[in-house]
Amino acid sequence: MRLSRTLMTANKLNKYSISGLPLASPTQLLTHKLTPDPRTPSVAAFRDEVLTTSPSLQRRARLLAADAHFSYVTPLAVPFPYDIEPPTDAPPDSPSYIEKWLAAREPRIAQAPASPNASLCKYTREVRDDAVAAELIGLAETALRDCVPHLDVGDAFALLGAPALAVGGDEESTESTQAAVAARTDLIDVLSGRAVLMSDSFAPWAVRYSGHQFGTWAGQLGDGRATSILVTPHPASPDLTYELQLKGAGRTPFSRSADGLAVLRSSVREYLCSEAMYALGIPTTRALALVSLPGVPVLRETVESACVLTRIAPSFLRIGSFEALSPPQNTFLFGGGQQAAHWDALRALGVWVAGSVLRLPETVADEDAETSAVDDKAKESHPAPWGKALVLEVARRNARMVAGWQAYGFMHGVINTDNVSLLGLTIDYGPYAFMDVFDPFHVCNHTDEEGRYAYRSQPTNILFAIRALHSALAPLIGAELTLGHAVPAGWADTASKEELATWRTRGMNELKDELEGVTQGETAAAYAELMRKRLALRRAEMTDEGALVRPLLDLMAVHKLDFHGTFRVLSAFRPGMLPAGDARESRADSAAEELDALLARLLAQAPGAVDRPQATEDLRGWLNVYARRIERETDEWAPNEAAEAMDIQRTRAARAANPRFVLRQWVLQEVIAAVEKDVVRGRRVLAKVLHMSCNPFEPWGGEDDDEAQLDVEEREERRFCGLGDSGMLGFQCSCSS
Repeated sequence: MRLSRTLMTANKLNKYSISGLPLASPTQLLTHKLTPDPRTPSVAAFRDEVLTTSPSLQRRARLLAADAHFSYVTPLAVPFPYDIEPPTDAPPDSPSYIEKWLAAREPRIAQAPASPNASLCKYTREVRDDAVAAELIGLAETALRDCVPHLDVGDAFALLGAPALAVGGDEESTESTQAAVAARTDLIDVLSGRAVLMSDSFAPWAVRYSGHQFGTWAGQLGDGRATSILVTPHPASPDLTYELQLKGAGRTPFSRSADGLAVLRSSVREYLCSEAMYALGIPTTRALALVSLPGVPVLRETVESACVLTRIAPSFLRIGSFEALSPPQNTFLFGGGQQAAHWDALRALGVWVAGSVLRLPETVADEDAETSAVDDKAKESHPAPWGKALVLEVARRNARMVAGWQAYGFMHGVINTDNVSLLGLTIDYGPYAFMDVFDPFHVCNHTDEEGRYAYRSQPTNILFAIRALHSALAPLIGAELTLGHAVPAGWADTASKEELATWRTRGMNELKDELEGVTQGETAAAYAELMRKRLALRRAEMTDEGALVRPLLDLMAVHKLDFHGTFRVLSAFRPGMLPAGDARESRADSAAEELDALLARLLAQAPGAVDRPQATEDLRGWLNVYARRIERETDEWAPNEAAEAMDIQRTRAARAANPRFVLRQWVLQEVIAAVEKDVVRGRRVLAKVLHMSCNPFEPWGGEDDDEAQLDVEEREERRFCGLGDSGMLGFQCSCSS
């Protein structure tokens, strides 16, 4: 009901089809503030020359110039390698027929504007190989509500059908207005990459970055299958902009030997998990839509079909964005190459990130408005230093993010530095998993043979990434410390190797200890707060971690209890079930029965064989400690009311922090199979699982009701809240996506 009311409010906004959405101002656009690839030097050159005469520039893997931050590129989600037949009369060594083939598939035909005041024009292609089928299979109401409430999606939700797990016969079709059909068609055209939004000053782009992969330097990486297609301001907060990015939309200069595509399987996984993580309160990029391209084959372990995911975030920049401009020294390169450091490009990126992405008080969004100061003398001429503040802010954000991962049993699987967001958002969902039976050593990615990214090692790997960011910015931080203010343009043009080395050393030494302390301290504090929330505790005590949290996790690991199920069952625990002191004999029969029932439910969280006497004894011992802990904060809940009032409040708080529904591996596999088997019925299952993911704390499947009272849909909900087949517990995914 809450979502419906919010959407009703959103309906009062001025709505635009996607090609008519307002464009952010030039000062809010990365492409207006950073340096383009010299092969695509401007929107005009890209649109009027590259797309016409040399479109292969976008599709050929190549190293960008050392100072380039991005390259203009259009989506082209077609099978790769491209099936291009050379004409019989073409010279064998002439590439002109390739350029001609690609140019015919570039968006060069301007359409009429969506409205007279539209910021952008929609461009379509002369040849549309992919025109036969582009099917909308998912649209996230939550992301629509939060990020682009002014987007008119027409009759898209009617097309997708009512969310349902127990899908019966066909739904009754409803008539749509011509305007609703046009808005939905526009949406699918743009979000499939079949049409592109451009203007005289705006075109889509892909960003350059580098990074460490599994701890090894990999050189230039970049957006190999992601294309940013639009930046639009939020209607309620014009200073807040959202970048729309297509993932799986075809090759870019950063694709290396890959095809630039994404398969349906991996796209469904990211779509669902992005919104599930947001519902759990964990910082994340968002997912807006899924468009299936069933006629585009993609070769992975088998031949699968392509799918384009639209994801949204204020920014998709990563730690690897800085590493690309200041790579590590004397490091073996495992990858396709790496440019030399470019200090001015590093500064330009830092100014953009500090001012426009992180909005640090030490700087301003407009680098020309240099009004900050470190002292009165420098006030009129020098902005304040921002390098140290930037690194610390990124550390704090990622520390809070990984604390959320640990508290909710999320495993990312590939915490390479190019997959760590500068905004501290969970990004690039690949072989992720949520914890089933608690195992701190669990590895969700079967490619990770050494277990580098195991659950227990995730905070350490985030710290590794933060150290990489610090290393990349160390020369600049050292120069700022020497100057006493922000570095100006050309700050290192005349610097000798010795000066750069001195700055680097000073920048490393100045921040190293503080950075470690901030990252580890913020992670520990945020984790402790979340675990208290899961245990429905309001007051922090220094002994909570050692006396309560860690023993509970150890108990789960020893007796192989399900992580989330155990917490959900504990939501029903009341101290009154366990009497104070040793007066067990005086316990009321009803309380004893309640405790026995609770213990039985806890033991049922072990999917395999369990030593019941030992597990019961261990659980009783822990519950006794938990009960005493709860009683020490009675005044925080209902100081002037009966104990029953506190129990009700605590149960409500615990249920609101411990999900009933968890996006488990078996659930994901079942949803994917349903969509692959029958897209019309499958997308209704997908919509229902998305709805459950966005409302994970609701008592799905009549949680407190007898099974005999449930209807068919509720029975399926209850099944989807279960552990599933034992063969899927701890299931490992591959990086192949």
